[in-house]
Amino acid sequence: MGFMLRVRLASFFAGAAAAGAAGGYFLYKDYKLAHDSVALQVKDLHDHVDARYKALDKRLATLEGQKSSETAPDVDTHSD
Repeated sequence: MGFMLRVRLASFFAGAAAAGAAGGYFLYKDYKLAHDSVALQVKDLHDHVDARYKALDKRLATLEGQKSSETAPDVDTHSD
């Protein structure tokens, strides 16, 4: 009787360990997939923000160029 109980307990713990290992593996794969997805979204967002920043910087440089050409005083170079 004691031998059968020991065999059943050993089988139960072996099955629980195998199920735990398989569950841990699948959770790890799921975590890695979610991490890669979020990392890709953040990278895309960073690229989009960087492109908008460069476009705004270019617009600002153009506007500053127009402003400096409008407000620059005319200098007469008369030779007396």
